[in-house]
Amino acid sequence: MPQLSKSLVLSAPTTAAVLPTAAQFELPEKVLQFGTGVLLRGLPDYLIDKANRQGIFNGRIVVVKSTGGGDLDAFTQQDNLYTLAIRGIADEQIVEENVVCSAISRVLSAKTQWAEVLACAANPELTVVISNTTEVGIELVADDVSQSPPVSFPGKLLAFLHARYQAFQGDKAKGLVIVPTELIVDNGTKLEGILLEQAHRNNLDAEFIDWLETANSICNSLVDRIVPGRPDTTMQTTLSEQLGYEDELLTMSEVYTLWAIQGNEHVKSVLSFEQVDAGVIVQPNITLFRELKLRLLNGTHTLSCGLAFLAGANTVREAMENQLLAGFVHNLMLADLLPGIPYAVDEKTGQRFGMQVLDRFRNPYIEHRWLSISLNYSAKLQMRVVPALLHYAKKLEAVPHYVALGFAAYLLFMRGKRQEDGVWYGENNGTEYPIQDDKAGYFADLWSRLEPAELTRTVLHNTSLWGHDLLAIPGFADSVSNYLKHLLAHGAQATVAKALNKTVARQEVAE
Repeated sequence: MPQLSKSLVLSAPTTAAVLPTAAQFELPEKVLQFGTGVLLRGLPDYLIDKANRQGIFNGRIVVVKSTGGGDLDAFTQQDNLYTLAIRGIADEQIVEENVVCSAISRVLSAKTQWAEVLACAANPELTVVISNTTEVGIELVADDVSQSPPVSFPGKLLAFLHARYQAFQGDKAKGLVIVPTELIVDNGTKLEGILLEQAHRNNLDAEFIDWLETANSICNSLVDRIVPGRPDTTMQTTLSEQLGYEDELLTMSEVYTLWAIQGNEHVKSVLSFEQVDAGVIVQPNITLFRELKLRLLNGTHTLSCGLAFLAGANTVREAMENQLLAGFVHNLMLADLLPGIPYAVDEKTGQRFGMQVLDRFRNPYIEHRWLSISLNYSAKLQMRVVPALLHYAKKLEAVPHYVALGFAAYLLFMRGKRQEDGVWYGENNGTEYPIQDDKAGYFADLWSRLEPAELTRTVLHNTSLWGHDLLAIPGFADSVSNYLKHLLAHGAQATVAKALNKTVARQEVAE
């Protein structure tokens, strides 16, 4: 079977994929990208390719790879082409689409081709820089921007910007729109602060520092798309047979797309690819999108993981195939967490986002394990759920019962029975599971000496855990305690049924 290449796609009369045209290979390089990871291929690079196919952005990407080997060779062998296999559910309909993306023009190694990377700074058509160097990539470290290359990503970017400043003699019209996609809050603001600090530490001239601050737009952004990357062997074989070629860079992604970018009209005009997908949003404030993702997606995951696992579901998809657990997830998200978002959210916007999340949870192509989601359970609850709980209680003067059930399941999940090599293990239906949380020892001690009601009150009163005294929320401790006792006596499935029946009864009374 042939390997994916430029000659193959230009000569293939038919295939099970959307193919690039010859004209797309001739587009100028407009983007410099730090990183070759699957998230970049599955989101920004795909969107730029999509825009190019519609004649809108009309630019290709030079990718900078900081580590040698690996998929660098695959890019070279495949003329920088890769197939994105998009799989999932949208509006309750199965989506299966294959796209051969041609947005990447070159992949350069920072270690061996740094001079070629810097030469790109003199390209007058370059307008955008994108990065995804993992969360630890945007860190301030001791760095020398005259090295070939500098050590850190901010050091490399600063050296590139300095080369551009010199190439165009400080022309402010040649500044760039820089969009980091690393998964940290205010990633652009943090990156800009590091760039300025590094510029001062490297004794770069004041005129350059002024150009850095005033000619460039460094934007906060939020990305949200599950891109598992290379499929398993069985799926790889099936897709290769369907496509009619081998692809060493074949990448799976879900259907859902969100790339929220904080920027003004200038940024929006430069990032013209935002026109081709409703999931790309460029506007001055992106807090709404961060809150929706943090509370409805991440918060629901966190509050559901212990309960779903204790109920016998190993993955998110399995939970969504269980009528009771799917009902809990739906009501938790839309009845409790949505009203609790501590930010002004239009109800229709929140409901639409929530329904999209539910579609994502049902995706039959993605295996997202609840035990993986339970990693750092306590810290995630504190960050993702507690602000919504407090806001709900204050706003509605009521107890969010699905949140209370989620908390009760968390307490039960954290009941460590045995410790080995520093890891505590709980037990569910006779099977042990690891408790991957730095508070596991604290909970094992409480469970060894306290009754459920007292344990509940002790944990909720622990301000070092939550940043607040959750015992002060009227009725919340009693609700959590009652659910915990029911979980212990009757199990997770029966307790979820009890919670859902209570809700039906309340609705009937209201009607």
